[in-house]
Parts: sequence; C-alpha cells; structure tokens
Amino acid sequence: MTRAVINRLKNGDIVGFSIRGHAGASRNGEFDMVCAAISAVGYTALGGLQELCGVNKYKESDGCLEMKLPEDMTSEDWAKAQIILKTLEIGLKQIENQYSEYIQVSFREV
Repeated sequence: MTRAVINRLKNGDIVGFSIRGHAGASRNGEFDMVCAAISAVGYTALGGLQELCGVNKYKESDGCLEMKLPEDMTSEDWAKAQIILKTLEIGLKQIENQYSEYIQVSFREV
C-alpha cells in the first residue's frame, strides 16, 4: 500500500508531502496502473514547483518521494505553491476514492 502524508500548517497551508510505498495493485513484474497514477500526480506537482516557484529540493528513493517548501519563499511563489500542492492533494484523494485498498492519504499538522 502507498501512504501519502500531506503536511499542513494550522492555517491550512500545505508545506510539504511524502509518498511512500508501492501500491501493489498488480502482480510482481506487471505494470501497476495505480502506482503509476500516484507517481504521475507526485512528479507533476514537483515539476510545477520547480518550474513556477523555483523549488528544487526534494528526496527521492525507491518507493519514496518527499518534499518540503523552503521557508524563505516570496509571497507570490508561496501562493503558487499552495495551488500546486492543493492540486496534488485533490489528485491523490481522487485516486484514494477509487482505489482505497492501494493508497491511504492522511494529513499532519506541523
């Protein structure tokens, strides 16, 4: 199962996320559509943060993708990042709604 954690401030702003694990929706060695969808949403958010906000720091390893927004962002870039990260949240929740046995999305206040 994939576990996605979205980190939020008290005011609701999203400051980062982690996506860990493999969905396991297919047999070993076969294409896993759910895992591919989760990866596509996560990497699209990273691409948007890189291209539109200049955020280039993230951690990536087998079955793990983590990102935390830097604290020194301009208010304009912060606002853009919030739109991108809210879109990530929506995408992951939509996948969870269809494939809840393969992905769990949770929230953590930081």
